[in-house]
Amino acid sequence: MSAAAIPAALVTAAAETHEEQSVLIPAGYDLFWSAVVTLVILVVFIRYVMPRFTTVLDERTRRIEGGLAQAETAQAEADAKLAELNRQLADARTEAGRIREEARADGAAIVAEARTKAQEEAARVVETAHRQIEAERRQAAVSLRHDVGALATQLAEKIVGEALTDEGLRSRVVDRFLDELDATQPTTAGAADTKGY
Repeated sequence: MSAAAIPAALVTAAAETHEEQSVLIPAGYDLFWSAVVTLVILVVFIRYVMPRFTTVLDERTRRIEGGLAQAETAQAEADAKLAELNRQLADARTEAGRIREEARADGAAIVAEARTKAQEEAARVVETAHRQIEAERRQAAVSLRHDVGALATQLAEKIVGEALTDEGLRSRVVDRFLDELDATQPTTAGAADTKGY
């Protein structure tokens, strides 16, 4: 075979091989070189790219876990502060209730004290009024006794027809007259005294 015949034979063999090859299945040399290129890309990816991805992913995982830990810590602190605030609020409500009760008790004590003082003052005013009335009644009785005595003496002098110059006699006549007058009207005087009060 000549040199020109070799390429023609190769072309013929390739054409025959090419005719035998399916359109969907690539040739063996294509599969080989595709596998070599894929293997090289895979080695480069595993050797250089994959560690960087792993480092980035590990860093993100650490950050996420750190963030979750911080969030859990913050949540625990917030829960503790909320519990403390609720406790303080309950204490404040209890204290407010105690202060309200003390204020009510103090108010009731002040009212009772004011009522007692008012009653004492009213009793004192009534007692003073009674004393003043009694003093005025005595003064009126003395004045009336004197006036009645003078009238009784004048009446007795007119009846007897003589002047009563003896003071002792005059006094006895007036006393007897007033005693008889008191004896005849004890109920009316008591009723008048009762109405005066």
